Amino acid sequence: MSPASRTKLPAVITPSVHGIGVICGLAAGVWLGAAEAPTKLVNSGLSPYAISLCMVAGVFTARWTVPTLLKGTRQVFADLSEHRHLIPIAILAGMLWAVANTLTVFAIRDVGLAIAFPLWNTNSLIGILWGRLLFGELKGASRVNIAKVVLGSLAIVAAAVMLGFSTIHAGGAHNRALGGILAAIGASLMWGTMYIPYRKAYISGMNPLSFVTVFTVGELGTMIALVLALDGGTNAAVFHSGEIRHLLFWLFLGGFVWVIGDLFQQFATKYLGIGRGIPLSNTNQTWGLAWGALVFGELAHADAAHRLLVVAGSLVMICGALAVSTAVATEKERGSMREVLVRECARYDLDYDRVVQSYAGESPTKVTERRAWWDYGILAAGVGVFIWLGVNARVPELAMNFGWVGVLSAILLVSAGGGGWLLWKATRFS
Repeated sequence: MSPASRTKLPAVITPSVHGIGVICGLAAGVWLGAAEAPTKLVNSGLSPYAISLCMVAGVFTARWTVPTLLKGTRQVFADLSEHRHLIPIAILAGMLWAVANTLTVFAIRDVGLAIAFPLWNTNSLIGILWGRLLFGELKGASRVNIAKVVLGSLAIVAAAVMLGFSTIHAGGAHNRALGGILAAIGASLMWGTMYIPYRKAYISGMNPLSFVTVFTVGELGTMIALVLALDGGTNAAVFHSGEIRHLLFWLFLGGFVWVIGDLFQQFATKYLGIGRGIPLSNTNQTWGLAWGALVFGELAHADAAHRLLVVAGSLVMICGALAVSTAVATEKERGSMREVLVRECARYDLDYDRVVQSYAGESPTKVTERRAWWDYGILAAGVGVFIWLGVNARVPELAMNFGWVGVLSAILLVSAGGGGWLLWKATRFS
């Protein structure tokens, strides 16, 4: 179709689609906040590489099981076949995620969950930068929206400085705290850059469920390589120690929880863009703080000044993220996004109408809804892995408040049920 006719098409991102993205971002925050809690097992003596590899193995299991459950492998593979040029990009994104996740384990070990979360959530700044430079986000935006994004971003930076300062001066080994802060910042850089492949995939019309299926190949391959290179090679304890078996269930569970949150985050990134989707999902720092403080008692021995600094920094970061996420795109900015879609379609010889249809939450690929027999095999294998690990599991020897575990777990279920139902009703997970 001609460029002239393209400009007459409806807006790519409508208010209703924006609302779906906001809800997905909030649900992502709840689940991503809970996903790192099992990495507290690093205090049980496991290396960060072993923790990350086990979590990624759980992620791999879940990222093949969940898309199969929601869409079926026929639809996933049809989407991948149509977007073959994006498969290497998805693998690269998975590699970045694996390295970033390993850095977060070091950060949690050295400075604690309640402190590490806000620091690596500065990835929103990196994402905003890449979104503007590569995808034209905020191009043509109103002054109010630009002010929200800029001021919100500055608030996030200020909060990260406050939280980092509170950690360094809160006692304990200075060098270890500094190492944890550097690890969290490194994770922020990796995760902020990881959203480039996300955005590129979705403006080309790829379904998030298809993207994550390939994404996980890069994750698992990278983590195996890191363990072999840096954690003892084939003699690494993760491959041989019988003491690890009873911990695997919790680490796989952490990976599964992360997948649910990441799927919501993927849809938020698709419908809101990098600059808005990441800050909204970064409300996970609130939930990470809740798990760290309420369940694991990380702030139990902090004095009033340090608690105030942590709370103030967290509140400032939340306000900054909300300011960025409430910057609803104007018509001029939506026009800039249409230009990006035209560019991607021309570069990869894609059908513009189909890409716009997919980008707006409609599935242009007509594939039979009937499940293949192997779909049931994949689902059974995924469930079977968790059952087998659960039978061999035991509760870690960590001090936990199980009352708060129950409350926070209930919030997880409610957010997933509500967000998932709305996403299915509006887009059929497209």
